[in-house]
Amino acid sequence: KNFQAIVSCIGGDGTIYIIPKSSEITLNSLMIEIQNTFKGLGLLIPYCWKKGEACVVRGSDTMWYRGKVVEVCGSTLQVQYIDHGYIESIPQCHLYPTTFYTDIPPFCIPCQLYKTLPIGNFWQQDAVGCLQELLTNEEVEIHVEKLPDNPWDKLFISLYFGGISLSSFMAHQKYCVAEDCQDVQKLGLFAGDIHVSPSYMLPPLPVPGDPFPVRVTHLVSPKEVYICLDPSENLTKQSATEGAASSDLESLDEALKWCNKIVESLPLLTNFEKEMPCLAEYVDGLWYRAKLLSIIQLVPVQILVQFVDYGTYLVAPTNRLRHIPYCLLKYPVQAVRVLLAGFKPSSDDKNTKRIPYSPEWSLNALWAMVDCVEGKHLSASILTLSPEVTISLYGDDKNLVHLKLIEMGLAEFE
Repeated sequence: KNFQAIVSCIGGDGTIYIIPKSSEITLNSLMIEIQNTFKGLGLLIPYCWKKGEACVVRGSDTMWYRGKVVEVCGSTLQVQYIDHGYIESIPQCHLYPTTFYTDIPPFCIPCQLYKTLPIGNFWQQDAVGCLQELLTNEEVEIHVEKLPDNPWDKLFISLYFGGISLSSFMAHQKYCVAEDCQDVQKLGLFAGDIHVSPSYMLPPLPVPGDPFPVRVTHLVSPKEVYICLDPSENLTKQSATEGAASSDLESLDEALKWCNKIVESLPLLTNFEKEMPCLAEYVDGLWYRAKLLSIIQLVPVQILVQFVDYGTYLVAPTNRLRHIPYCLLKYPVQAVRVLLAGFKPSSDDKNTKRIPYSPEWSLNALWAMVDCVEGKHLSASILTLSPEVTISLYGDDKNLVHLKLIEMGLAEFE
């Protein structure tokens, strides 16, 4: 069975404690009931605690939780929060023995990775620290591989975060050996590791003539822009293409979130082939999908890259380029290069400041087009798909965006 879960805790021995997403509502209801039942302080009179005894424990957030005594150590007890997995040393005054709720099984499930052998036969401290930093309180995908012989023992699982196998990632970090090498191959682990030149997929486009919502993510010139389908807006009824785009975008955002979490463990790029997919660090400090365009400078090396989900460009040193996990290649690029139909540069535009790489256009025309599209609810319809994707682009007022440039004398009808 496969399901989504929250990792509530990583034990000191590497045990992964998970709470199925399907159990969250029931657990929250139980927590509300426990708060209404137990109020005030813990047990203030002497009490002979026994190992394995059920209790409720007052956490550092002043909430009451179901617990179990795992060790008695004088005035403090080692108590496990049975619905979350973690173990803490608790003063006796913060505990209360109870027989309430003992018929309800724990909500968290202890798990271990299937066919994964830690180096030295147990998870080393740095490996446990890596698991804790990576997974605690994160939503992951669980594949149940094998049930334990004893129902109270650990469940054997494969765990995936952002499409990446945890076993493969930990093996790549030299923390363990994954017996199932096929998983490592499937992961890639990185696009540069495979012999076939990797590439991004192009997104499916709506049928020519049908209007669809878009965002302009980058302008090369008033005539040449990059657009993204905007599934958050509906003109009429969401098409299958837009529905798929919405799902892909959510999954891509989740995968990129995870990649930013593990980015320091991803190797720096050493192969600089044109069009090579990679991860590149933007000026905001986050890493995004990109592709190599050209080497701008040799000493020091500076590479021109394009962020494929936005269309924007960046000149970056090699320490801001890393191998891209292979799983990120399954999502189509989000930004599509298009030409806008119906207008051309004005022959009467006397502005001397021109776009250096597109001198037929003035800078004033570029800034005017930026004002027309930036932050606006836009719609488009495709006119041609080849040799270039050509569209009509409409603004908030449902008028063609280039009409404003024509009014200003910066463009003319084509």
